[in-house]
Amino acid sequence: MQLSIIIVNYNVKHFVTQTLRSIFNSQGLTADAYEVFVVDNCSADESVEYLKKMFPQAEYPQLHLVANPCNVGFGRANNQVLGEAQGRYILFLNPDTLLTEHTLADLLAFADAHPEAQLGAIGVKMLQNNGTFAPESRRGRPTPWVSFCKMTGLTALFPKSRLFGRYYMQYLPVEQPAEIEIVSGALMMIPRSAIMKLGAFDERFFMYGEDIDLSYRLLQAGRHNYYCPTPILHYKGESTKKNTYRYAHVFYEAMLLFFRKHYRHYSFMLSLPIQAAIILRACISLVAQQRKYLTHFLNPTPRTLSEPMLYLGHAITEIKSIARAYGLNITCIEADGEALSQGHLSQEIDTRRITHVIYDLDAYPIDRVLQLFASHPRKSLYIGTYTAATGTLLLYNHTYIRP
Repeated sequence: MQLSIIIVNYNVKHFVTQTLRSIFNSQGLTADAYEVFVVDNCSADESVEYLKKMFPQAEYPQLHLVANPCNVGFGRANNQVLGEAQGRYILFLNPDTLLTEHTLADLLAFADAHPEAQLGAIGVKMLQNNGTFAPESRRGRPTPWVSFCKMTGLTALFPKSRLFGRYYMQYLPVEQPAEIEIVSGALMMIPRSAIMKLGAFDERFFMYGEDIDLSYRLLQAGRHNYYCPTPILHYKGESTKKNTYRYAHVFYEAMLLFFRKHYRHYSFMLSLPIQAAIILRACISLVAQQRKYLTHFLNPTPRTLSEPMLYLGHAITEIKSIARAYGLNITCIEADGEALSQGHLSQEIDTRRITHVIYDLDAYPIDRVLQLFASHPRKSLYIGTYTAATGTLLLYNHTYIRP
């Protein structure tokens, strides 16, 4: 077997369903060439029951569902099924991703082109909800200097500098493969032989930092990590509210754990400022959150018409039903994949007021949608998707179900 895919799910059943459908629609692989494990960390949205209904075992024998009785964390949930994985390569994948039809074939071809004994982790070109390049697709090791540049804003001021901008390595061409240092855990493919020798995720990292730690350990073992410029869509933390005290605390605690583990000789110099950053960032998040609640209480926003959206596809009756049920402002146009080649976003349709373009995934290839958005000049326009089989309309911040 070529590939074992492991996905950890937590309360995002509609997003993980879309991810799985994109996997099963992959081209260039036979059904027996890969297997998929979904480990559910005790979701409260009945994810396991929903996935069993959407993907019957008789039709999808390569899908294995594991239901944890409690949330054991990202790293531990991934690790617990490694003993069952049979693939030559292990692919760790987030549930809020959308793969193109050729993503898996591209990754396997890239991996096979490099000596397995020297290969570490492979990452991809991740695109954000508006089609722009996600900088975390390529990162450098968070050494004390690199971390200092990131935390002080020097990385943001000089993003393409090899001295100050190493955290995101933006001096590297986006469309060219490159050797990098840190691969994002949103999509990370590693030879099974490397994992069996070096171990997988350090389970002391509960939710953040485990991908940095694993990438760094691969480098320490003399292996090489790579960036493969095949695109995917990453909704980026759909199940995480990043404006909360808990997020700030867990994220910066993970940073502190990484420094204590790999830069112990710097611990005295770094522990105090990093702990101060934890408290400061958490306090800022808490104050901002309370200010937002207070502002809304003193000046409640009147109910207005929803932002205008555009749907392109064949399920117009279904989309209109969703729009009526949720009070959405959706313009529907009967269209198929050919409309993309006619440049409808720039010529045929005025998108100045539209906030989202919703694509029917039964009519549009995902790869072409991402190409279009990556080249579109307006970056306040977001990608939406609709899947008729599930009756689900997904935006990056909302989910709507067909009545």
